[in-house]
Amino acid sequence: MKLSIITVNLNNAKGLHRTIESVISQTSNAFEYIVIDGGSSDESVDIIKSFTSIEPGKHARRSDSTNIESRALSSEYNNQIFTQQATQNPLVFWISEPDTGIYQAMNKGIRVAKGEYCQFLNSGDWLAAPEVIAKMLENLANYSFLYGNVIKQFSDGRSHRDDCAKGYISMLTLYTGSLNHSPVLIKRSLFYKYGFYDEKLRIVSDWKWFVLTIGLHNEPVKYIDLDVVCFDMNGVSNTNTTLLNKERRQVLEELIPSNILADYDTFFKDIDSLKRINRSKTVKKLFWFFDRLLFKFGI
Repeated sequence: MKLSIITVNLNNAKGLHRTIESVISQTSNAFEYIVIDGGSSDESVDIIKSFTSIEPGKHARRSDSTNIESRALSSEYNNQIFTQQATQNPLVFWISEPDTGIYQAMNKGIRVAKGEYCQFLNSGDWLAAPEVIAKMLENLANYSFLYGNVIKQFSDGRSHRDDCAKGYISMLTLYTGSLNHSPVLIKRSLFYKYGFYDEKLRIVSDWKWFVLTIGLHNEPVKYIDLDVVCFDMNGVSNTNTTLLNKERRQVLEELIPSNILADYDTFFKDIDSLKRINRSKTVKKLFWFFDRLLFKFGI
């Protein structure tokens, strides 16, 4: 099995339905689907049961999964409408029980997963087109991470395509921002090599894990220019900026030696400015000229 798609949900029945439909409508069948529900009190469990006859907590092989009828899924991105005849249900495991937070739920999914790679597609988010998984798997070589674009959906109807540096992910990239989590296929063995998500953190544990594996251990990353996921921008990690900044700082101080972190704190804005200057040959020459001039006069 090449891929395990893991969806975490809590009391988001409407969003969960949209997420599941986008997964079961995929043209590829080289993946399994896992749903981890945190003991929802809304209709989420009924939604899950409407897509499978598998009992909660029992992992079924794809060949044992029940068939599902064909469904029409109306994509909210580009008004695309597609229909996929699903001959085999990819939903092989689900459970609904209380957990301590989103990262404990994700870790549960990792432990159940059988795929070589994992993708985390949380409830409310959806795959951008029915061919997404097939195209991602076509580009899957011996990389630790493969990712594409996210279409970020805002509550006012706006959308924004985020390519996250198009594959150039450095320590500075992670210091100033992050790698979008949902469009990334992650080699599952890395969780057993570096550890699972830190369950003490509420909203930046996936970012911490990227800092550890990509920023500090240089695990190889590949980018493809493909719209992979439509992402709901109304989640906790996008609204609680105070907690976000507090947890990020806590992680940086934990993982990066203080003398190196001090340099990042002091010079990251200057480095970003130099990157912008280097994009233009003319500006770069002018900058070099004035820099030499200032140096000559001892300024």
